[in-house]
Amino acid sequence: MPHITQDSGLQTVLTTFETSPATCVDLMAELGAAYSDFISRQPGFVGAALHVNDARTRVANYSQWRNRDDFKNMLKTDEMQHRNQRIHALCRGFEPVMYEVFAIHEN
Repeated sequence: MPHITQDSGLQTVLTTFETSPATCVDLMAELGAAYSDFISRQPGFVGAALHVNDARTRVANYSQWRNRDDFKNMLKTDEMQHRNQRIHALCRGFEPVMYEVFAIHEN
């Protein structure tokens, strides 16, 4: 499970997907299968969370990796490239962006 902390040294990746109510459930199922069957078993994977908006038109994926190279190496695998083709068919587009945690605000 992801745990957001500042200065953890982990690589954070936020990926947003533009989808439709008609394909959102299928997209979430495909993403869930990708995580449970493949991504979570890759070197350097720490955790992830999937989020969907009320209108079922946007999905946000928060993932953490040990480092940038671990994430990039996972994307380069034949398995993930094949899965990304199926995922892309269920949405208008998606974009993974790498971030570092800048600040944490808690109650």
